[in-house]
Amino acid sequence: MPLSSYQLPILFAALIIGFPLPSEAAQITGLETPNSFVGDLSGKEYFISNINGEPEARDNNGFITKLNAEGKITNLKFIQGGVAEISLHAPKGLALVGSILYVADLDQLKGFDKTTGKQLLTVSLPPPSRSQISLTDVTASESGLLYVSDQAGNSIYRITPSDNHRVDLLIYDERLAGPAGLAVHPKTNHLIAVSWNKGKILEITPDGQLSELEANGFFTGRFQNLSGVDFDQWGNMYVSDFTKGKIWRMTRDNRFQVIAEYLPAPADISINRTNNLILVPYYYDHAAEMNGLETPLSAKSKGEKRTLADYGFIPPPPKTTPEGPKK
Repeated sequence: MPLSSYQLPILFAALIIGFPLPSEAAQITGLETPNSFVGDLSGKEYFISNINGEPEARDNNGFITKLNAEGKITNLKFIQGGVAEISLHAPKGLALVGSILYVADLDQLKGFDKTTGKQLLTVSLPPPSRSQISLTDVTASESGLLYVSDQAGNSIYRITPSDNHRVDLLIYDERLAGPAGLAVHPKTNHLIAVSWNKGKILEITPDGQLSELEANGFFTGRFQNLSGVDFDQWGNMYVSDFTKGKIWRMTRDNRFQVIAEYLPAPADISINRTNNLILVPYYYDHAAEMNGLETPLSAKSKGEKRTLADYGFIPPPPKTTPEGPKK
C-alpha cells in the first residue's frame, strides 16, 4: 500500500498530539518490509534494513538502503544479498560502530563497511537446544560491547568485538517474553529490552540480572507488541508499539506520553541524537519517516528562550561531540 494513503492521518495525528514536524522532515518510499532505521553519530548518513520477503526465509534477497543527511535515498540497495558475494537473508536490527554497520540476520550477526558496503565479518551464533535462533535487534554500548536479541529463544547475547567477536549468552529467561528492540541506557549503561509477546519494558544489568521497568497490569493494557526502543540525548526513552501503531515517550521522571499514533506498523525505531530526530520504519507500508523531536523544558536553563529548534522545526545547533551510546 503506498504511503500516500496514510500520509494525511499520520501528519494530522502528529499535529494534534505534539509530534513536531520539522522543515527537514523526510518521508522515504519504495522500501521492502523495512525493519530498522539508524543514523551515524555525525547525522550525515542513514541506513534502513529491508527484509524483502518472509522474516525467517533464507532467500538471500535482503538489502540495506543508504540515505543522506536530508533523508534522500542515495542507494536503494547499497548492500544486497546475492550480489558481490554478499549473504543477506532477512536483515532486521542495525547498529553503527565506527565504520562498521552491524546487521542482525537470522542466526548470524554480520558486519559491513558503511562506506563501501563490503562484507567484513560474519558471527554465527550456535543454536541452543531449546529453539532455533531468530536474531531481532543489535545495539552497542559505549565500551564497545554488542548486544543481540533472540526473540524466538527469549535470549540476549553479548558479543565482544575486541576478542575476535566472542559470543556469550548474557541471559536466557522466559520473562523476556520475546525480546525485540534493544538500547543501552545513556545514564546507567544497563541494557533495555522491549517485549514483543507481552508488551514489557525490561532492564538487564551487565551481569544478566533482569527487572521490569514497566509492564501491562491486570486492569491496564497500555502496550501490545513492542518493537523498538531508544533514548534521546536527555535520557527520555521512546518505544514503538507495532500493533497499536503508537510511539510512546517515557520521561526521566517515569511519565508516559503518546507522541504519535495511528501509524502503520512502526517497527524498530531509533533516535539520532546529533540532529534530535526520530527515525521510524513502517514495516507493512514499505516506507519510513524521519522527524524532529521537541526539546524538553527541563533541558533549557531558566530564562533561556526557546527557538524553533526546540520544537523540532529546524535542526539543533551543532555539538562538538555527540552524546550517548550507538543504537
